[in-house]
Amino acid sequence: MHALKRFHQNVVTKRARKYLRIIVHRGVYEYLRMLFGIKNAPSHFQRMMNEILPEELSEGWLIIYIDDIIVFSKTWEEHIYRLYRVFTKIQSVKMIVSLKKFHFGHKELKALGHVVSGLSLQIDKIKASAVLLKPMPQNKKEIQSFFGFSGYYRQNIKYFSSIARPLYKLCDKDRVFEMTVDRFKAFGYYRQAFNTSPLSLIPHFKLPFKLYIEAS
Repeated sequence: MHALKRFHQNVVTKRARKYLRIIVHRGVYEYLRMLFGIKNAPSHFQRMMNEILPEELSEGWLIIYIDDIIVFSKTWEEHIYRLYRVFTKIQSVKMIVSLKKFHFGHKELKALGHVVSGLSLQIDKIKASAVLLKPMPQNKKEIQSFFGFSGYYRQNIKYFSSIARPLYKLCDKDRVFEMTVDRFKAFGYYRQAFNTSPLSLIPHFKLPFKLYIEAS
């Protein structure tokens, strides 16, 4: 579920209103509600949401990312009960959710660039295709931009650091930007890794674990 017009549901205190003044041809106005673009608005809204649903968060079946709320359960009956708890608390603080962005009873959903289900976590194919279509970077700014986008998925790419190391060296401050044969190959391997990235499965806690450590 999604909080409608997120920040606008957050009332600005009288003490803070003077910092949100705007001057127009008809005079000076003060915002009474939090507006988009304020530096601390996302963190403030996140904290507010966490304070509305603290027990649900601590029980581990609810995730909040700013204005998005995800509820997950093992059974249908359990899911209905948990939704009831969430709706009751949201209603008690008079928060409004967007029906257009409300997805109910799905076995999988897209969240934060991933496809999440009860069994696995994988990269959203649309996001992966965007990486595959990226052209070869021509300068440091472009390689930094490329890693800024694709690096978000490093936990989904096996041997990420080893594959990307030749390209990361191009980001060094005093290094001359030069695409060698090894770097061309690394870029190709790196992009292809998004197309063949394995599923991240939910662990079976009754089986033994093996820990593999990869240093960047």
